[in-house]
Amino acid sequence: MKILVAVKRVIDHNVKIRVKADGSGVELANVKMAINPFDEIAVEEAVRLKEAGKATEVIVVSIGDIGYQETLRSAMAIGADRGILVQRSGELTLEPLDIARLLQQIVEREQPDLILLGKQAIDDDCNQIGQMLSALLDYPQATFASQVKLEGQSLQVTREIDGGLETLEMPLPAVITTDLRLNEPRYATLPNIMKAKKKTLDIIDITDMDFTPLGQIKTLSVSEPKKRAGQCTLLSSATELVSALQAKEVI
Repeated sequence: MKILVAVKRVIDHNVKIRVKADGSGVELANVKMAINPFDEIAVEEAVRLKEAGKATEVIVVSIGDIGYQETLRSAMAIGADRGILVQRSGELTLEPLDIARLLQQIVEREQPDLILLGKQAIDDDCNQIGQMLSALLDYPQATFASQVKLEGQSLQVTREIDGGLETLEMPLPAVITTDLRLNEPRYATLPNIMKAKKKTLDIIDITDMDFTPLGQIKTLSVSEPKKRAGQCTLLSSATELVSALQAKEVI
């Protein structure tokens, strides 16, 4: 069984985001980048399924500029077998439906049995691509997965919903988006990082694909959140806090 995992390159979650002076976006120059954490969970789950004998090959795919090669190598260091980069120029802006349409072409080319994605990216928080890809492929889907069980050509997924947990069963091929509680990704060891440098990484130029950007979404401006008004008040005891609340001195 073949598993395809989509990964995105984002600013490392430990880095403080800085908005560009012209408000056109966030500052990316000389900023540490990493695999989107939810996508890293998806890679880990695919590798675990392979280690359990449920899958034979794990492929990671990403859509971005030349810097995305580093992200794919990081995913291969976790345990993916090979990578695919749909390379685009840094000036080309793609919206979620554009990404889903490009992934659809990769899926049709590779014919994986299972497609895994993170539920959302931590930079734009769209939470759309997995659902859109499922609709384009007409595949069953399960979002926000916290547990995945694979038996033959049947897939059982436990997903997190507002009221608790929901368990779904569906045939393969299928699209799954992963949530935080699915697993804890492993750290890539130095030997695996060295091995990843020798693994196959196919680069497909976006101009060679049957694709035209939709151009339906345009970023007007990017700004930092407004700072909270007022200052923090430090109180010495719970009794003082209760008194202050009764007097409506703090909220």
